[in-house]
Amino acid sequence: MKLLSTLALLSAVGLAASAAQAAQPDAGLTGCAAKRSAIENQLKIARDHGNSGQVAGLEEALRGVDNCTEAGLRKEREQKVLDARHEVAQREKDLKKAEKKGDAEKINKRKDKLAESRKELQEAVDDLDR
Repeated sequence: MKLLSTLALLSAVGLAASAAQAAQPDAGLTGCAAKRSAIENQLKIARDHGNSGQVAGLEEALRGVDNCTEAGLRKEREQKVLDARHEVAQREKDLKKAEKKGDAEKINKRKDKLAESRKELQEAVDDLDR
């Protein structure tokens, strides 16, 4: 029985990893072409899994890519970086307040939130040139 549950778990992890990989844009594409490719890949996965709600949303997103311009996409991504920087600054401020109060539980929560915000900022910066 243990072997069966381990096999099921490994299969699920493998499927999730392949789905995440397929949701990425095709190699070598950047800008609007990469965005279109990523949406098309996600759409294929959603169709394969019979997720009609997600299919509808992705089809709408795909229609929206028709209006994509490189300049507009760059501006969106730059705004995302600015928003993420603001979030990091706010989280740093919240952490300093918690440290002044000395509440260890709040300090740990604020550190976790700050780490999460920094990760999102790094992802936004990495997306700038994609």
